[in-house]
Amino acid sequence: MKIIHCADLHLDSPFSSGLPEEKARERRAELLGAFSAMVDFAAENGVRAIIIAGDLYDTRAVSPTARNLVRDAVRNNPGIRFFYLRGNHDASAPLLGAEALPNLCLFGADWTSYDLGGVTVTGAERGSAPLPPPSLDSGKFNIVVLHGQESETGGEVELRPLRGRGIDYLALGHIHSFKAAKLDARGRYCYPGCLVGRGFDECGEHGFVLLDIDEESGTCADSFVPTAERRLCLVRADVSDCMTTSDAERTLRRWLGEEGCSADCLVKAVLVGETHPESERDLELLKKRFEGDFYYFRIADETTVGADFDALAMDASLKGEFIRAVMAENGMTDAERAAVARCGLRALAGEAI
Repeated sequence: MKIIHCADLHLDSPFSSGLPEEKARERRAELLGAFSAMVDFAAENGVRAIIIAGDLYDTRAVSPTARNLVRDAVRNNPGIRFFYLRGNHDASAPLLGAEALPNLCLFGADWTSYDLGGVTVTGAERGSAPLPPPSLDSGKFNIVVLHGQESETGGEVELRPLRGRGIDYLALGHIHSFKAAKLDARGRYCYPGCLVGRGFDECGEHGFVLLDIDEESGTCADSFVPTAERRLCLVRADVSDCMTTSDAERTLRRWLGEEGCSADCLVKAVLVGETHPESERDLELLKKRFEGDFYYFRIADETTVGADFDALAMDASLKGEFIRAVMAENGMTDAERAAVARCGLRALAGEAI
């Protein structure tokens, strides 16, 4: 029996952080498309069930497009059972008209179990039912569905009381990157991550987990199936040796190439390293040079000034007098003091700031 485990789809996510509105609309459409592609995959590959382990939606205000897309996917695939356990983001979202969708299986405040023959699916909504779950039939392949942060003790999903309970696969949601580990001698737990990365804190590959269960032997082979149309790339480029914007551009191109950033990627480049106080980097120019190469490009400067200001302060010159004045100023942080020193040294060198 083939079963898909997905979670944290966050349909209708606004994608408003940093993206222009046109691209935000495109990303929302791509997220809906990823859900549809997953359901198409299930229909084409004989998948019997799809487990959605929480956060199907992003907010309570679900758009008609997203609501209808999910409802139609369930209704148009009667041979697939959809197991929907609501998470913290969609706890108050509409239930898709469950009374008209016989293949939509929901979970409530109490533990609920569904029988699929040689497989059982048991779940309870976030923080509602006490652990451990009710007794499970050790002769079946037991899947338990929960949403929350796992921990050994005291967390939203406490692992200790779940051990030794006959669980073969603990299908979790809440963490937005793939994570799998051993639960006990019999079973394992897994977070599939989100279908599509939405920000630069969600870089890496995204998709769903496909379970292929042998009901006779009770064994299971699982694989990760990537679905994201685009990659998000966070590239930290060391520009310590760069004195000019052109130097920084050449170095950044090398880093982007090594990270495999392609034209359909969303890229955030962060310049790092200890740089010379008289070096210059024009971020606006660098952004212009790269933004046409990728679907979306953002750049930030997190470099520090690597000069020995104590040595510069000993210089019997206007430069030394300036550095001494900056170092004596108590109203600035070290980072602000370094930024002022850099600007001043460039000004003394006759450069535009």
